[in-house]
Amino acid sequence: MSTAAELVYLLCAVGFILALKGLSGPRTARAGNLVGAAAAVVAVAVPFVDSGVPGGLDHVPLILAAVALGSVVGVVGARRVQMTQMPQMVALFNGVGGGAAALVALLELDHQAALAATAPGSTGWFDVAATVFTVVVGSVSLAGSVVTFAKLQELMTSRPVLFPGLPVVVAVGLIAAVVLAVLCVRDPSVGLGIGLGVLGLALGVLLVLPVGGADVPIVISLLNAFTGLSVAAGGYVLANTTLLVAGTLVGASGTFLTLLMARAMGRSTAHVLFGALRGGSTLGAGEASDRPVRSAGPADVAILLAYAERVIVVPGYGLAVAQAQHTLRELVDVLGARGTRVDYAIHPVAGRMPGHMNVLLAEAQVPYEQLVEMDDINADFRETDVVLVVGANDVVNPAARTTPSAPIYGMPILDVDQARQVVFLKRSMRPGFAGIENDLLHEPTTTLLFGDAKDSLTRLLAALKAL
Repeated sequence: MSTAAELVYLLCAVGFILALKGLSGPRTARAGNLVGAAAAVVAVAVPFVDSGVPGGLDHVPLILAAVALGSVVGVVGARRVQMTQMPQMVALFNGVGGGAAALVALLELDHQAALAATAPGSTGWFDVAATVFTVVVGSVSLAGSVVTFAKLQELMTSRPVLFPGLPVVVAVGLIAAVVLAVLCVRDPSVGLGIGLGVLGLALGVLLVLPVGGADVPIVISLLNAFTGLSVAAGGYVLANTTLLVAGTLVGASGTFLTLLMARAMGRSTAHVLFGALRGGSTLGAGEASDRPVRSAGPADVAILLAYAERVIVVPGYGLAVAQAQHTLRELVDVLGARGTRVDYAIHPVAGRMPGHMNVLLAEAQVPYEQLVEMDDINADFRETDVVLVVGANDVVNPAARTTPSAPIYGMPILDVDQARQVVFLKRSMRPGFAGIENDLLHEPTTTLLFGDAKDSLTRLLAALKAL
């Protein structure tokens, strides 16, 4: 490869770093996203100009057809996907990346095996080890991401899936993977590589099956880190600076995000992955409660809001499902015009992925200054007249503080129960994604407004305007 091509790859790597920096803030996120996309397009185009292969690339028509097909699928998927389905899309795209890295590594392993057969000692053991690592970790990421997609898309139960002897099976699988990896490093073989890939797929499935409910988004982040690590190892094997840097960025950021999300849930990553084996994972779908609650109509809630001086809105996944963010923003604007101080309380893991609520509300042109993180707003609930909970549940469940047996015990929550009045907008009495009942619904200071969030907010807005 020419020096010019290597310099272009280096510039693309710098572009990825700048993109990640831009994505760290809402004001620069759009520009960061464009920079990253442009760098990716240029990096893909470089091999067509200077591949470094004598005689140029082979199978160019097939490569172009694959690029065109992937582009069409990506554009159509990105435009049609709903905000509520973003985590599923992230999981699938992440899995595809891990699978691609594993396939490329298998091809490289075949090349290394051929070199080892014709010229023993010509292939360094570390190169083969990096290739084997890419095969295994990429396969784990692919299979695990498919299972997380199925859980979030409700193609399978979101509860932990367990069977007798699961820990033993996982341990045997890990030992077998290590043994095959050592054998493959000593004597490179594409057959052993395929065996490692199959083991990786099995381990990916077994890794995610025991995870349930609200812990699934944390696993998506972890698998994202796995994909980054596999791509970085592949970049080392292929001596490709762009792959190495991009994979390292994804691996590092995914790891930090996993740790931060686990901390926001009040649990360790090990607890997320293996908590179900000792009964500590979030449960997933649960039964609707039949305990009595106090409910009211839109007119009554409108009067409650009209006389409030301080209101905090807690958005959740139900808001995204109903696509009610624009109606909610209009309601907040009306309250603001009446002199009411209104903020949005954002829990780190509200929704199905980090930043889910921030993106949803930004889509409705909600001023970023009104979005207040949990640690900064929790002290305000004691002085709040009304808290309006729209589609959230687990992130305001006091069981996280008061019930040691609850699967979410220890998770930091929004202290909604300390407010003077709480209004819950709920479709039904079914529990949240963690699968447990919320005692806050039965408190004397809590009023429920049943119905679809968008319809309820529309009727509430009309009642408020009529006052």
